[in-house]
Amino acid sequence: MSVLANALRFLAIDAIQKANSGHPGAPMGMAEMAEVLWTRFLRHNPNNPQFFNRDRFVLSNGHASMLLYALLHLTGYELSIDDLKNFRQFKSKTPGHPEYGYTAGVETTTGPLGQGIANAVGMALAERILAEEFNREGFPIIDHYTYVFVGDGCLMEGVSHEAASLAGTLALGKLIVLYDRNQISIDGNVAGWFDENVPQRFASYGWQVIDSVNGHDTEALTKALEQAQQDNRPSLICCDTVIGCGSVNKAGSHAVHGSPLGEEEIAATRNALNWTSAPFEIPEDIQAAWNAKKKGEQLEAEWQDLFQRYQKQYPQEAAEFLRRMSGRQPENFEQHIQAALKDIAEKKEKIATRKASQNSIAVLAKVLPELVGGSADLTPSNLTHWKEAVSIQKGKGGNYVHYGVREFGMAAMINGMTLHGGVRPFGATFLMFSEYAHNALRMASLMKINPIFVFTHDSIGLGEDGPTHQPVEQIAGLRQIPNMNVWRPCDTEESLIAWVSAIQSEHTPSCLIFSRQNLPYIERTAEQQANIKRGAYVISPVQNPVAVLIATGSEVELAIRAQKALAEENIAVSVVSMPCTRLFDIQPASYRDAVLPHQLPKVAIEAGIGEYWRKYVGLNGATVSMDQFGESAPAEALFQHFGFTVENVVNTVKQVL
Repeated sequence: MSVLANALRFLAIDAIQKANSGHPGAPMGMAEMAEVLWTRFLRHNPNNPQFFNRDRFVLSNGHASMLLYALLHLTGYELSIDDLKNFRQFKSKTPGHPEYGYTAGVETTTGPLGQGIANAVGMALAERILAEEFNREGFPIIDHYTYVFVGDGCLMEGVSHEAASLAGTLALGKLIVLYDRNQISIDGNVAGWFDENVPQRFASYGWQVIDSVNGHDTEALTKALEQAQQDNRPSLICCDTVIGCGSVNKAGSHAVHGSPLGEEEIAATRNALNWTSAPFEIPEDIQAAWNAKKKGEQLEAEWQDLFQRYQKQYPQEAAEFLRRMSGRQPENFEQHIQAALKDIAEKKEKIATRKASQNSIAVLAKVLPELVGGSADLTPSNLTHWKEAVSIQKGKGGNYVHYGVREFGMAAMINGMTLHGGVRPFGATFLMFSEYAHNALRMASLMKINPIFVFTHDSIGLGEDGPTHQPVEQIAGLRQIPNMNVWRPCDTEESLIAWVSAIQSEHTPSCLIFSRQNLPYIERTAEQQANIKRGAYVISPVQNPVAVLIATGSEVELAIRAQKALAEENIAVSVVSMPCTRLFDIQPASYRDAVLPHQLPKVAIEAGIGEYWRKYVGLNGATVSMDQFGESAPAEALFQHFGFTVENVVNTVKQVL
């Protein structure tokens, strides 16, 4: 055990002991792995954590967070000893699991096991796409690795299977995973519940597997990483380690996994490892050996020189690259969208909103070359492909990913691509299968990033496939995720504006939800069109309304037909289209009250769970909604059976008046 690795061990031990909370075992066991990677291989610049051509490092087993915090502190990032002393405390830079946006150098939020490696696959894919698009002979301006630490738990999670399988299929050779094979989890030795042959598993995916590497031997680790870099396949380095390595009485047991060592054990470990420094003190020579600032400055300076020469020889490509890195839209973006909206208004098409979505993608792709689409084996149903799309294949880039039946892996990879930067990814599946991806959607919201998730076949309108494929509670569940924009547009115009809103969102992910069945185009004024982006607006106003109908998606047309039927009985109701509830909720109170006057009774209409709508209709209002699973039948029969009819809406309005 080297003194450099021991510096990591004792920073982790001391911070966890001070917090009286944390996971010392993994940081202690992976210390040599981290030392070798960060001192001999990782290309990064602590002075500029956003240096674009840096290698990415992902700690997928995020409970080992103190390992990462110790690395960031020692190598020179803005993370002080006081920050380490504040581990796991309120508003600290060192939360219990690494959180993107809180700490410079943390590339993604990890903790839910398996998602980190899936994020990393997305990062490696983004690197591949950008390198193929921008690199020129002699100018490898995009050329970096994605390194991942994983533990046994990460590889048990199903999402790791999904993402690793696709990484092998696509031959993402810049992806290198170091597996901390300590064979201990919370319940104890994993042999009773995880005895599969992991090397054979990854070999079957098409990975290079470097097996049985001593995870505490720095030279063996160095040779393994050198070998990994020479292969065009993704690499898995299986590092045999001892959890809690260095602990006198707890090493190798689950007792060191998730609890502080305790003062007596720490003293014994200090003595055994001949570590004489006081808690949180690092000898100057060890600190200097870790510091990567000078090396990082030189690395970035060399890249800047390369890029300046690239700019002179390829000015157009360089300008586009800089625009992509900044996240700016092209100068003609708004003009292009306004022309498309004008075309929509002239055509007045009655089409499914999934088709309207495909048309919107085609519009956006003409001005956004950074758009990278994909579908979880439902491309012909989701309608996410566009004419100029190029499918990504083994060893090749492009802008369309065939994810296969891997919904969770897809969503987590999209998060990783977004975090990498330079691309604007979206991925699609049926709304019903958002359930498989739900935790990755939550992670996108938590990280305040802006990926786009497309979900089609949005209700019982799916029809004959039956209740297994008919979403009922899914829209409400997605809306409950904090910081998530959930759009359910009603026609071609709302569909394009939903897409534009998702593209322009900076810190909020978007779920775009589209219908299978055809929906009519609805005429609007310029003011109504402008208000779509506010989340809700009065789409069909009347003089002196006595009630308000609120609807989304396919039910907006139903609400307007019910409005006309009520008018024949001299009952005036206005109709509000609410394609995005969250955006409406953050509007000024004056606007919200103008759209939904508080004194008027309200009826919400949506082919999904109705309980969500109580926040708008109140206890005295009503919903025309679903409170049970669907049935297998044609869509028209199902809407009739479940009460999505003009007659039922009219009767419901009368009941609340």
